Amino acid sequence: MYPEVREAVRWLGAAFGFAERVQIGESHRSQLSVGEGAVIVADVRREQRPPRPGEETHSVLVRVDDARAHCDRARSNGARILMEPTDFEYGERQYKAEDPAGHRWTFSETLEDVAPETWGGTLVGSP
Repeated sequence: MYPEVREAVRWLGAAFGFAERVQIGESHRSQLSVGEGAVIVADVRREQRPPRPGEETHSVLVRVDDARAHCDRARSNGARILMEPTDFEYGERQYKAEDPAGHRWTFSETLEDVAPETWGGTLVGSP
């Protein structure tokens, strides 16, 4: 949920590289393409609202090809970087950012395919 959907669409495109796919109404909703997926941004109404300062209401993880370059782009467009790009034992390089409405995003680059058992996970099925 964003106070200004059109402003959010512009910012998310500039900072995170999302591309608008569908606009619904002048400023009601928008579907943004991101990689092979999509994100819907909507206006504030009734009990729908962005998170309050210091509140984390959801978690969104987006796959990117180059987490460091993506982080640099986000930072240069005003994203608040909560965690710098960090390499993890499960084969991912991730960073966390907050957008102007307070939504927190994790962006993840796969470095290598690591067996879950080597870092404390358990494989329970096949993809």
